[in-house]
Amino acid sequence: MKQLFTTSLALTGAVAALGLSVPTLAQDGSREGDEDFASASEEAERERGRGRVVVQPYIEASQVLVAEISPGDDVLTYTQLAAGVDVSVTGRNNGASASLRYEKNIAGNDGALDSDSLSGVARGYATIAPQVLTLEAGGLAARTRVDGTGGTSPNPIVDTDRESRIYSAYAGPNVHTEVGAAVVNANYRIGYTKVEAPDAVIVAPGADPVDVFDDSLSQNAAVHVATRPGDPLPVGLGVGAGWRQEDLSNLDQRVRDMYVRGDVTVPVSPSLAVVGGIGYEDVEVSSRDALRDDDGDPIIGDDGRLVTDTSQPRQIAYEAEGLIWDVGVLWRPSSRTSLAATVGRRYDSTTYYGSFAYAPSVRSSVNISVYDTVSGFGGLLTDALVALPTEFTASRNPLTGDINGCVQSLQGGNCVTGALGSIRSSTFRSRGIAASYARQFGRLSAGIGAGYNEREFIAGEGTVLASADGLTDESYYITGYLGTQIGRDATLSTNAYASWTDSEFVNAGGSSAVGASATYGQRVYRGLSARAAVAIDHFESDVAEDDITAASALLGLRYDF
Repeated sequence: MKQLFTTSLALTGAVAALGLSVPTLAQDGSREGDEDFASASEEAERERGRGRVVVQPYIEASQVLVAEISPGDDVLTYTQLAAGVDVSVTGRNNGASASLRYEKNIAGNDGALDSDSLSGVARGYATIAPQVLTLEAGGLAARTRVDGTGGTSPNPIVDTDRESRIYSAYAGPNVHTEVGAAVVNANYRIGYTKVEAPDAVIVAPGADPVDVFDDSLSQNAAVHVATRPGDPLPVGLGVGAGWRQEDLSNLDQRVRDMYVRGDVTVPVSPSLAVVGGIGYEDVEVSSRDALRDDDGDPIIGDDGRLVTDTSQPRQIAYEAEGLIWDVGVLWRPSSRTSLAATVGRRYDSTTYYGSFAYAPSVRSSVNISVYDTVSGFGGLLTDALVALPTEFTASRNPLTGDINGCVQSLQGGNCVTGALGSIRSSTFRSRGIAASYARQFGRLSAGIGAGYNEREFIAGEGTVLASADGLTDESYYITGYLGTQIGRDATLSTNAYASWTDSEFVNAGGSSAVGASATYGQRVYRGLSARAAVAIDHFESDVAEDDITAASALLGLRYDF
């Protein structure tokens, strides 16, 4: 049974949920925060109820059964104890959502392993000076599996020897003010990401281990000053500058991006504008090589990661310096619909950015995002946390309690899972698209999402990572959820996912995973409720010897204080 979770679900989990949604134009700071073209989901959020603070602590005790259907027939049981708290704050000047959970799994038979985990997700903001200064922050704690394709998944409650844990947090101020006819927007964010892994992952017998990401510090600052069309000129004019840097501990890698640009907004109609911008950008990715032994082989430390040779100078892995430009359209036919789409030149190639938000009512929303960025794992995860909404319900695996990587919300940008698509230590260029639809019908809530992500890895010539330069990981994913209130005292929720990955790395290849789960909850007395859950997962991989199918079931009690 241990083999079941050593190779299954670990190869594709992060892409088993939605994917990354990042602000498009905000990536270069050119028009982030312009009031005339705010997202439709943000407008809908302003119309929701305000002045509410909910803090809901709880404890749980459950019995879990995990059964292997194929290729074996092992059965394991666990006693699961958990404590957590869910927080929601909605106010005129403040907003936040958070979910934090500690869980202990006690093995009930031989062949199973005890485990414990801390998981959570949070995102919020607080107004320091109304309509001028806000402070925002977010964080994530997740238990994951890492393998040669770079995929991660919610770790099952067995085989903790190959478990990895991700911790990430960011914070920073946002400034919005007006100076005469000019609108000024500025922001600064600092984020830290840490991956705890027992050792580097060996994909196949005889293969070189994969150097897993350790930690990084990412920083991002931008300022943009612009006039609105018609005040004082017929067109809107703007100028912006920004700086982005991520410092990775693995081989002392560094991603640095600095730019300055000007832009113009030409109104075509009250709801449509043509936009364009031109500027200068300097992007550089650099690193040091690994320390070598007398035979010239790289040295691996006790943590399973490559040891950095700090005595050697930094080597350039990628640089792009010169002119950048883009042209596009901004369309806003109503306060509930907005579209931004641009094409241009960046990173020495053609780039595409875009976003679409449609919120026909406060009970439904459609969001689409197209993105293109150069980053390390930590920087991309910080971007994903920034894009999370401030009003959400955390989505958790009903059997393990782990964060699924997505949140349930009628706002856009509701997943961080696409950012978890690779925990390789190399930096990369990430391009893709993510889409989601959410709807609430009275007591029934539903959502579906899909996306595509490509990561082209960047490494310096002559370094130990050189073989990864130019290689890509691709992933496709789709997920959905459906939940409803049954009467006054019962709830029913279901989740389903499917994902496919393909990697150019040696001994990685392709893989796929599909699965579904259902949970039923019944209030017994006041804060006490009973719950039952079932799940089934199927996994196929070019690396694994066998296709694997497993089923799980849970019975338990929960008390909400």
